[in-house]
Amino acid sequence: MTARILDQLVGDADSFWSYWRNRPACFTPGDGLSSPFTLTDLDAALASGLFREPYIEMWRDGRRLPVRDFASSRSVGLETPGGFADEARIHALLDDGATMLLRCIDQWHGPTRDMLRSLAGELGRAVEAFYFVTPAGQPGLPLHRDDADVLVLQVAGSKSWNIHEGPAGASWRAGRVTADEPQPAELFRTVLQPGQVLYIPRGFAHCATGQDGLSAHLSLTVREIGVPDLSASLQEYALTDGDAGIDSGPLPLSDDAITAAAKTLLETAHRQLAALTPDALVAHARQRRLARMPQPSPGLSLADLASSWPAAAPSGHDEHDGHDGPGR
Repeated sequence: MTARILDQLVGDADSFWSYWRNRPACFTPGDGLSSPFTLTDLDAALASGLFREPYIEMWRDGRRLPVRDFASSRSVGLETPGGFADEARIHALLDDGATMLLRCIDQWHGPTRDMLRSLAGELGRAVEAFYFVTPAGQPGLPLHRDDADVLVLQVAGSKSWNIHEGPAGASWRAGRVTADEPQPAELFRTVLQPGQVLYIPRGFAHCATGQDGLSAHLSLTVREIGVPDLSASLQEYALTDGDAGIDSGPLPLSDDAITAAAKTLLETAHRQLAALTPDALVAHARQRRLARMPQPSPGLSLADLASSWPAAAPSGHDEHDGHDGPGR
């Protein structure tokens, strides 16, 4: 039986829940999970010539660098699209101390997508994947908060982490902790080595600095729902009667018909909401987020299609059919 992804990440999922949303922790699982995305995969992505922003960002000195600093344009037919990752510029920036950030790896890397779908099924929450590469002695992103619980899997090199306290209440925002707001107190610091996993609770401010070697880590961000998700789910739940959405009905023309349609909507909403519980609404909203995760590959193969395609019948034309084509 295959071990659960969470067990492979933290060693014992049951004890992990004592840290959940409560405090940061570092785990060294005995039989840890290898990252599905490595520096070799990153090399291949950059060498493909197709990798583009916004899937890649570069940061230095606490700021996001302009796309022109690490990307270039291509001539494709009559178009000149930009934003293609430029290997030479990226390596030069890394040599100069910049950090590379790859976004939403699960959208374009199959093994990562498959692992995240398994983890999301275990957690009951949507998960996204990001990848960071930081040179030794250089800072990564500035002190910031994520709107997600984060599991950091160190892949190569080492990185020191400083975790600060979380928000005191619901009135907080994700993003950089600015100098004009109260600075959160530091709670935890560690140096993460390859194979180790760091847990950062949702909203806890954090920053990191590369240590030995070229640091690479995979961040698994566990996305939680918020009030907008609950509102959208409430509307969907209230106005859906069984498997058929009311919004797909006819288009009433008269005032009486419009009023009748409004009556039907209200009756359906009352009936649906009468049976709705807070727990059911939360579960519905989380399921909507899970449904938006990248889907498994359909497994289509053009090579298989080509091999099974029937051979073309002879054209039946002779040499003197009167048509002068290429090579005639």
